[in-house]
Amino acid sequence: MMIGGGAAFAANAPMEDALAEKSIGSPDAPVTIYEYASLSCSHCMAFHLNTLPKIKKAYIDTGKVRLVYNDFPLGGLATAAAMLARCAGSKKYFGLIELFFRGQKKWGRSDTPRDELEKIVRFVGMTSDDFDACLDNKQLLATIEARKAAAVKKYGIESTPTFIIEGTKVPGNLPFEDFQDIIEKALKKKKN
Repeated sequence: MMIGGGAAFAANAPMEDALAEKSIGSPDAPVTIYEYASLSCSHCMAFHLNTLPKIKKAYIDTGKVRLVYNDFPLGGLATAAAMLARCAGSKKYFGLIELFFRGQKKWGRSDTPRDELEKIVRFVGMTSDDFDACLDNKQLLATIEARKAAAVKKYGIESTPTFIIEGTKVPGNLPFEDFQDIIEKALKKKKN
């Protein structure tokens, strides 16, 4: 898209929005789950497509839990996808995360993963120029890498997905019932 003078219009989110915390649920929820995930991780995909909808229905939509998503990319493709999701902006962020997880097998195993990622971001209105500008954003890349290193140092994150639920480290995509047990215990502690 061109705007007067031949300058390309950038649809990428401002840096402040791109780097902002990405969460779903009420900021006043008594329990917060911090998720550390990689968009190339099959266990993360399974959590987002199978377990998270149940947690969302039972706890997030009812105001009991807030989920904060943190990038913990494993490899270059996951880093690129994380950058692209952040460039899409807060309003489109979780929709794009879902699209990346739903298409993970395709873009993750493609001989031309860049082309596959670019097809996905078109769904949220990103152009080829936006795509390139996002992936060339050194500040965004450095921030994602720094946050990942900080999570390793602070919580000892070694694999994805890993969750921090009220200070308790929960590694792996557990069944919903296990999350339910952990969340219920955390909620009871908040009431006491």
